[in-house]
Amino acid sequence: MHALHPLFFPTAVALIGASSDPERIGGRPLRFLLEAGFAGKLYPINRSGAAEIQGLPAYKSLTDVPGPVDHAIIAVPVPGVEAALKECAAKGVKAVQVLTAGFAEVDAAGAELQARLVSICREAGMRMVGPNSLGLLNPSQNFFATFSTALNGLRPKHGVIGLATQSGAFGSATYGMATLRGIGLSRVIATGNEADVDVAECIDYLAEDADTRVICAALEACKDGARLRAALCKAAAAGKPVVIMKIGSTEVGAAAAATHTGSLAGNDAVYDAVFAECGAHRAQSVEEMLDIAHLCAVTGSLPANEDIGIMTGSGGIGILMADNATELGMKLPALKDNAAAALRELLPYAVPANPFDTTAQVTSVPDGVPRTLDAMLLPGSPYGSLFAYLAHVGLSPVRFQSTEDRLIEIHRAHPDRTLVIVMLSEDAVTQRLEAAGVAVFADPTRAVRAVAGAARMARLRRQMSLNTAAPIGKVNAPLSAGTETEAKTLLSAAGIPVLPEKTCTSAADAVAAANAMGYPVVAKIVSADIPHKTEVGGVIVGVQDAAAMAEAYETLLARAAERAPQARIDGVLVAPMVRGGVETIIGIHMDPVFGPMVMFGLGGTAVELYKDVAFASAPISPAQGMALIDSVRASALLKGWRGGPQYDVQALAEALSHLSAFAVRHADHLTGIDINPFVVQTKGAVCLDALISTH
Repeated sequence: MHALHPLFFPTAVALIGASSDPERIGGRPLRFLLEAGFAGKLYPINRSGAAEIQGLPAYKSLTDVPGPVDHAIIAVPVPGVEAALKECAAKGVKAVQVLTAGFAEVDAAGAELQARLVSICREAGMRMVGPNSLGLLNPSQNFFATFSTALNGLRPKHGVIGLATQSGAFGSATYGMATLRGIGLSRVIATGNEADVDVAECIDYLAEDADTRVICAALEACKDGARLRAALCKAAAAGKPVVIMKIGSTEVGAAAAATHTGSLAGNDAVYDAVFAECGAHRAQSVEEMLDIAHLCAVTGSLPANEDIGIMTGSGGIGILMADNATELGMKLPALKDNAAAALRELLPYAVPANPFDTTAQVTSVPDGVPRTLDAMLLPGSPYGSLFAYLAHVGLSPVRFQSTEDRLIEIHRAHPDRTLVIVMLSEDAVTQRLEAAGVAVFADPTRAVRAVAGAARMARLRRQMSLNTAAPIGKVNAPLSAGTETEAKTLLSAAGIPVLPEKTCTSAADAVAAANAMGYPVVAKIVSADIPHKTEVGGVIVGVQDAAAMAEAYETLLARAAERAPQARIDGVLVAPMVRGGVETIIGIHMDPVFGPMVMFGLGGTAVELYKDVAFASAPISPAQGMALIDSVRASALLKGWRGGPQYDVQALAEALSHLSAFAVRHADHLTGIDINPFVVQTKGAVCLDALISTH
């Protein structure tokens, strides 16, 4: 049995701080449980000494309750929470929810008190949700243990979609929207401050839960990156789609998240990378999250591919859907010859294309819509998903009945295809189709976005097999890489290509080095105290002869003395001048949650302006390196953009793999690596500048 099972399946529940006022925070959970008909025992606890609360016998203390209690809901003021938790431990309670706010999200004193609560739970072997939690729901048990006012007007029904969220308000808004749309939920939990139970562990639980087929989650922050990765991968292995939202993606949002949950939101791009690596789709809105989750719940599977076919009776809607699909990376392959021939025979005045506009004549052909779909799904059809735009025919159930029956037959004949009907329809029509596995959407754009998200998730899960980088052991020895020269020495030994260059301590040495290399050359100041050389004028390019080299040497020393007088100068680095190629940036970001992350982007100063960079968890194989390169939009410049040359992306992918292995080996001592530029040439690639930061 999973450790979180007692949270959702209690037999006896104590409500500590229960109120006779059903509108107060201490009164609402009890009212909701009574209204829903929860079958377990309920024990209101209030130190006032009231004989009964909301019609139930009340107790002054949990110790006064006869018999065992396996779940407790604590809704008392902050000063009383610790004592209440100790009573729960003494009573042998297995699971506790602390609804009270005012802990780590407020100040250091609150964080200290929260830590004591965790210690009590750990010592007693008791699991705690919260503090600062809105509660949890298990509709299958009529267990609505929350104070959310959303339940004043609705009651979530049992279904197959599980929801785990840090934010209670986010959770209640989500299950409120889901309920109004008729979407059922298996389990819902709001983890609050996550002093003990976090969203990652809830995903792990839902991956095992027999009632849950689709998982929705929302994070503000993550304290245990390894646990989140493991939970997402577990869900993928169980065949359960995970649609996740990460809020706090901007600097302002991250600051707000810190004040809300007591922990920083972290690097947003890193979360993107981790979600994708673990086969989860990141949604950008609650609506999108619910659309994708509902689609997956209805169809019971993910689309077979990202190829779609569109049948429409409206050219404008077909064009809109095609535009939406293309923007989202979906493909619209042309009709196969057999399908085109069948459609010409069926509808001679329609042009056999994708999207396929049936024109109004489809209504004069017996079974015109289903026969059109049959043709588009003839053997050889490439479409993993097929859309049928039917306007508003679902508002006429009697007239639509025969078409509805045939749509269900088509789906049963092609269970490996995702069939989506876009139309306005009565609830009964929608429910019959969706009960048979045919998804129904009113909005064509939302329909396409839902399928695109589900199809992307399927692709991400297929790509998980690429994660084949061999395990790498750590090196405990500290790193010494204060200067560019030292950094390049270490990186060269790790397999990163560097130039034959030399650090010189006199003008004569610099001239001799440049003469040996051949002009033109580049000259750079070498100092551990000047990590960004361009900011002090510490780089001179295009040095053409010996006289210019001697002058460059003296100029660099003079600039350093003037602009960074406290800096220790090791000399001047002389390197061959590299012509041509594409500047990229590769590096390592040491994420406090997820550890070493490989970073790639197009190099130079533009990387800071456009932020077109991507991340991957280290270590990565060359194949994963290639996928990382492909995920950056500007990487098209490396692949013969507009007739340009093809650059050696394989050398780049191998360099990324070598760099990732180096980062894992030295993870305990690194704070980051920045190789910018890393120039990719038509044959080979080379590091021109490098900075390794350590602690």
